[in-house]
Amino acid sequence: MPLVPSKQTYSRTWTYFDGAWQEGNIAIMGPRTHAAWLGSMVFDGGRVFEGVAPDLDLHMARVNRSARAMLLKPLMSEADWLALAQVGMKRFDGKTALYVRPMYWAEVGSIGGGVKFDPETTRFCLCLYEAAMPEPKGFSVTLSPFRKPTPETAPTDAKAGCLYPNNARALHEAASRGFDNALVCDMLGHVAELANSNVFMVKDGVVMTPAANGTFLSGVTRARVASLLRAAGREVRETTLTPQDFFGADEVFATGNFSKVVPITRIGERTLQPGPTMQQARELYWDFAHGRIGGG
Repeated sequence: MPLVPSKQTYSRTWTYFDGAWQEGNIAIMGPRTHAAWLGSMVFDGGRVFEGVAPDLDLHMARVNRSARAMLLKPLMSEADWLALAQVGMKRFDGKTALYVRPMYWAEVGSIGGGVKFDPETTRFCLCLYEAAMPEPKGFSVTLSPFRKPTPETAPTDAKAGCLYPNNARALHEAASRGFDNALVCDMLGHVAELANSNVFMVKDGVVMTPAANGTFLSGVTRARVASLLRAAGREVRETTLTPQDFFGADEVFATGNFSKVVPITRIGERTLQPGPTMQQARELYWDFAHGRIGGG
């Protein structure tokens, strides 16, 4: 008997697929689905917490940009995605934080080997599931031996599923050495991001983050945090940074959709305290999310 994960294996989940809302970890791909074995899938992720869904429109717009970058056919407008998400949110209790994941993928490949897919067979789903917001307790990072691909070698301008196995390798390798995450460099040896989020550092009061150079996605939360800090009077530089810059920083913190703003409390063998800039960034983000201040 084939193993079919039950819905109890996962947190509460609702997915809109093939014109209907379905509960649990439903099957959306078969063994001949192009995306299932050849990776033609893009996605994005928004957050719902404390009754707000900050920048959800930007995440929905980006999934459509990712689809076009992967040569898939966007089937939903940004407004349609948002309306569908609003319907999906009502299937939950309104108390537990949610992850909101729109997806596109190719169903059918060419007859001769299947690598080239048919954009006209693009399909989509919207998956919402309960995912509590992590506490900002901090985590440890090391330097990964793996590198980010260049635009000539991978679809780095899309939030594409095929990019993530390399990130998983970085996380597994870091864990084997006792770390939670890792700084991942580009092919020139400059820091690009962490294995699953963007990264900031502070030195002598100046906030810095790796300049977007086409090897990683400049995240929605990354851009929002930089904008909020600038509006609050902080100097924020997007620039070329080396691993040595991070290992000598006064503060290091991460930004990403899942956790928003969290401190890095150990880099290599050096222990760091959650710093005032991280705390300011987190407070500013929460104020923005709840409509207490503008977006910067």
